[in-house]
Amino acid sequence: MPPPPHQKPENVLKRAHELIGVNQAPAGLTLLHEHVTSKRSRNVPITSLEPVMLLLVELAVEQKKGKLAKDALYQYKNIAQNTNVGTIELVLKKFIELATEKVTVAQQKAEEVQSSIEATAAAGSASVEDLEASETPESILLATVSGEQSKDRTDRAIVTPWLKFLWEAYRTVLDILRNNARLEILYQSTAMQAFDFCLKYTRKTEFRRLCELLRNHVQTAAKYSAQMHAINLNDPDTLQRHLETRFQQLNVAVELELWQEAFRSVEDIHTLLSLSKRPPKNIMMANYYEKLTRIFLVGENYLFHAAAWARYYNLLRQSAAMVATGQSKKSDNPPASEADLQKAATFVVLSALSIPVISTSRSRGAMVDFDEAKKNKNSRLTHLLGMSQAPTRASLFRDVLSKALLRRARPQIRDLYNILEVDFHPLSICQKISPILAEIGADDEMQKYIAPLQQVILTRLFQQLSQVYETVDLEFVQSLAQFPEPFQVTRGTIEKFIMNGNKKGDLAIRMDHATGVLSFDVDVFSSAKAVHAGSAAGSAESETGSVQRLQSTPSQIVRSQLTRLAEVLYTTCRYIDPSLNEAQIKARDAAYARAKSGAEKEHLEILARKEIIQKRKDKASEIQAQKEKENARKKMLQEQALQQAEAQRLAEEQKIREQKRLAAEREQIKKKEVEGMLKDLKLDDVDLEDLENLDSNRIRMIKLQQLEREKNTIAEKLRITGKRLDHLERAFRKEEAKKLPEDHAKQRERDLAAYELIKAQTLKEAELKHKADLELKHRLTRLMPFYESFRSELHERRRDMFEKRRRDAERELEKQVNLRRKEYRERKLREKREREERERALREAEERAEREKEEERKRQEARKEELARLREEREKERERAKEAQARQQQREEEAMARRRAEKAAAAAMPIRERPEPIAAAAGGPPRIALAGNKPSWREREAAKAAAAASGQAPSDNAPPPARAAPPMERADSGDRPAAGPPRLPLVNKTGSSWREREAAKAAAGGAAPPPDRAGPPPPRVASGRGVPMDRAGSGRGGDREDNGPAPEPLKASGAPGKYVPKWRREGGGN
Repeated sequence: MPPPPHQKPENVLKRAHELIGVNQAPAGLTLLHEHVTSKRSRNVPITSLEPVMLLLVELAVEQKKGKLAKDALYQYKNIAQNTNVGTIELVLKKFIELATEKVTVAQQKAEEVQSSIEATAAAGSASVEDLEASETPESILLATVSGEQSKDRTDRAIVTPWLKFLWEAYRTVLDILRNNARLEILYQSTAMQAFDFCLKYTRKTEFRRLCELLRNHVQTAAKYSAQMHAINLNDPDTLQRHLETRFQQLNVAVELELWQEAFRSVEDIHTLLSLSKRPPKNIMMANYYEKLTRIFLVGENYLFHAAAWARYYNLLRQSAAMVATGQSKKSDNPPASEADLQKAATFVVLSALSIPVISTSRSRGAMVDFDEAKKNKNSRLTHLLGMSQAPTRASLFRDVLSKALLRRARPQIRDLYNILEVDFHPLSICQKISPILAEIGADDEMQKYIAPLQQVILTRLFQQLSQVYETVDLEFVQSLAQFPEPFQVTRGTIEKFIMNGNKKGDLAIRMDHATGVLSFDVDVFSSAKAVHAGSAAGSAESETGSVQRLQSTPSQIVRSQLTRLAEVLYTTCRYIDPSLNEAQIKARDAAYARAKSGAEKEHLEILARKEIIQKRKDKASEIQAQKEKENARKKMLQEQALQQAEAQRLAEEQKIREQKRLAAEREQIKKKEVEGMLKDLKLDDVDLEDLENLDSNRIRMIKLQQLEREKNTIAEKLRITGKRLDHLERAFRKEEAKKLPEDHAKQRERDLAAYELIKAQTLKEAELKHKADLELKHRLTRLMPFYESFRSELHERRRDMFEKRRRDAERELEKQVNLRRKEYRERKLREKREREERERALREAEERAEREKEEERKRQEARKEELARLREEREKERERAKEAQARQQQREEEAMARRRAEKAAAAAMPIRERPEPIAAAAGGPPRIALAGNKPSWREREAAKAAAAASGQAPSDNAPPPARAAPPMERADSGDRPAAGPPRLPLVNKTGSSWREREAAKAAAGGAAPPPDRAGPPPPRVASGRGVPMDRAGSGRGGDREDNGPAPEPLKASGAPGKYVPKWRREGGGN
């Protein structure tokens, strides 16, 4: 079946509106979807297709057909992305807006339903008689099965489907807009809207999927960067938009308390920052570090939490300095007032103090892979913070002291630092810190640091007690470790802390549970740290940490005795032998001089080496880029080949499957037809399994046999049935005849009784009705005078009103008649004037046409007279030309006659006696004989010489022979053969040609001239430079008769350089 013809978008839109008007919206949606996804729609103008898409999106949202909308939007994007991007943005924004409106309407509907349910429940509780028995069995069962409230169930039934549709709409739009630079702004705004959706409705699962979706989009953008309209992550504007989106993602993740997604967002931001060539704004980085502090605090990574606070404080300080000096705008920097800096400094110091000296995390012993994993994790976190090396507790405190953060921090935090890091007071440390902890616990933002601060306080307590006591009572320690009431620590907590410190190697304490005594390690050869590699994995301090020392322990004395001995010996040598000190000073000065002299050279070498290294790096990067590009191209070609092969294989498989399906369908249809025919025949003796063996002829025969059997059976049944009916009817009539009189009598009695009953009822009803009508007449008779008076008054009022309206209508009619008459007269006058104007214009046009016609006639006559005059002039010119031609022809005939006479005369003269041609003027061109030219002086002289040679008197008026014939009549002359060009006289040529010599031989042989050439023609003069040579007997004038004496045979001259043919030499010898 051929596909339906393609329709115009306008017709499809009109048809869809018609279907919507008859409540066939699904059919309209299907029609629009088929039109948009059709291949022929690719060439349709976008302006015509845009209304179709808008209506399709509206219907898809109303019917929750997300898949149809997705297919249509993909097709529309492919059609319009190269011509009009604005229409794609319009359609997608409309799609999102409609879905959002549906969610809002669903929420309002859910609120209305919930309010009605609550009102019904309140009314029901008011009508309950026994308040103690207000719980019904149904409500108890429902509460047991579902613990949700009615509002949750209402939202799930009404709002949740639309929320799901809106989420699918966001995903669809993001998939359509991905990796397209022309639609990048809409992509980022849609991502922002999706983040707001997840935050508004607290959709944590959808937020995780959204983050993963955006992450995949960035990866595919880097993978398919060679595609048309693909985004370029190296573009600063594109990267800035992606960074803004990731920062919004980070904010939403923190608001939803999805800390893992927040950490992944931080990693995404760090990756984009590493790609960016433009430095990020300070306000964005401040948000970045602030979110990192919250993430690390939730993850109980207090070390990097403090480092993030330190980076945040440094950024605030730099922003304040840049804004103060005018190097940056205030809008690009976070607020950095004195209060903000004091708060940030307070949190930097507090977070650094909260870093546990002894880690509370579980230790893995000496597991190298765990240590390697932890090292990699710390390296990742360090890169996230933009630090060159991993932070430590000591480095953070050095930073705090170098930047004078203690002066900017709050006084209680400054006191806390002095108590924990400066003073030595083992018996009063907790007592001094308790007021500070109470103040910290009262602040909601600082309350989170209480637990890690307790660990640090206990660590300092035991470290300082170990410097004073060897043994101490546990009860005494518990009395020292007293904190404010909400933050008390129990004995079990203290014991657990001691065991953890021993396990990590930071404490060396033995506990005797029988006596309740704590013993500090005093072994000279023992170490506070364990010897294996993984024991000190959680310690935040080194063995020579920042613990305040009252005195050294014996083990520390033993471990440092060699160091102290070396220091004492070195000092003694310096005092005993001053030359050693002088030699060291000289060696140091010499080293300084050598270093100073070679510093410049070394600096230049380092710069040169750096340049070489940079060139090599650039070259290596170019080679690597070319290699990657080539690999990518090969991979793309390979993928294309694989895709083509796969597509071809799939097409072949599809073709085979289609053929098999069609064959199976044909077999199935054939089998069903056979089964239907057999069922129609109602044959029980045919096996359905042998359907393949049945053909049409056999089925036809079976059908005919079946029909014949049925026909015979029906005929027999009809015969038997008819006979039975005849006998039965005869018996019925015999019995009926006996009972007919009795039945007639009974029927007559029943009819008479019924008649009498109906008659009595009719009379009674008529009598009652008559009485009621009489009573009604008497009642109405009393009202008739009032009715008549009211009717007469009403008639009078109506008559007066009618007369008034009639008079008004007559006046209005007269007015309208006069107005119509006036309009009629004016119209007639206007039409008359227009008619006269038209007639006048018509007359003027006719007169103008007559004048133009007369002028045209006069021009034609003048043209004819001019043509006649020109024709007469041409006739006259033609007559003059004929006369001139006749005169010219006569002159030519005379010239030809003279020429023939000259030729005859020249032929009669002997060759030796012929006059030599006059040499032409040196250096001049030959004169060409032209018709009508006068003879020149040379021509006249040549003519005189010719006349003298022939014995005639020269005549000055006689024209030269060369001028007698025009060039056009040379073809009729007899001086050249039928074919070939005429012979031209050559200047200064004294010798004869072979034609002349042949003619001389023929003349010597006594050849008689023809009778028509009796006289020699006059000599030809080709130019005025002399007499032409004689060509008699040369072959071109071979028919002429030579009457002169036979010429002498030519002999070879013997001159050097002159070639004489053999036959000429032989003839000359004779």
